[in-house]
Amino acid sequence: MKKILLVEDDPNLGLLLQDYLALKGKFDVILCKDGEEGLLAFTKQNFDLLILDVMMPKKDGFTLGKEIRKINAYVPIIFATAKAMIEDKTIAFNLGGDDYITKPFRIEELLLRINALLKRTDIHEKKGDENPSQFKLGSYNFDYTSQIITRDNILQKLSTKEAELLRLLCIKKNEVLTREEALLNIWHDDNYFNGRSMDVFLSKIRKYLKDDPTVEIINVHGRGYKLLIN
Repeated sequence: MKKILLVEDDPNLGLLLQDYLALKGKFDVILCKDGEEGLLAFTKQNFDLLILDVMMPKKDGFTLGKEIRKINAYVPIIFATAKAMIEDKTIAFNLGGDDYITKPFRIEELLLRINALLKRTDIHEKKGDENPSQFKLGSYNFDYTSQIITRDNILQKLSTKEAELLRLLCIKKNEVLTREEALLNIWHDDNYFNGRSMDVFLSKIRKYLKDDPTVEIINVHGRGYKLLIN
């Protein structure tokens, strides 16, 4: 049974989420009412995933997430908050968050996000070295597990789809990654709309890597893409 740490200061919402995730998700959910209690629980037990409310007394969710990342760089973190500004989302991802859900949200959606993150973590753990997570791209370092690109101590957090797409390109470095292969691996459907979404993610990845001219992602007409490192 997967164990989840839920840190939520609203007692009614906390109990509702705890009961639902235990019943529908079959998770062992440990509920804490504030950031200090959450940090103490994290240091005493092993968790497979964390759900952190942002606006909390004693220690807010962002501070808690930052402190947890110093202890564990890989455990999946979902931030849950009423804040919807892009600046808040930027803070969440820059702190090492893996996902961000805005209140009010449907509990069913939260469960879907939890399952998606745990599935990605399980695949990485099962395949081990056959499923590499660390890549050197010129002057950049890409960590697929934490979904972070680093260069000269500057960190760029990637979305899950961006990380999955960049990882496929890294695995097939200097070879063609076909559009169909990428779409079926990541979206499980190669329809037109998913293709357009992938093009947007690819443009963002190119921007993340633009400061090193030796790293290039080119279009291969009629086939797909190729990651070149000179």
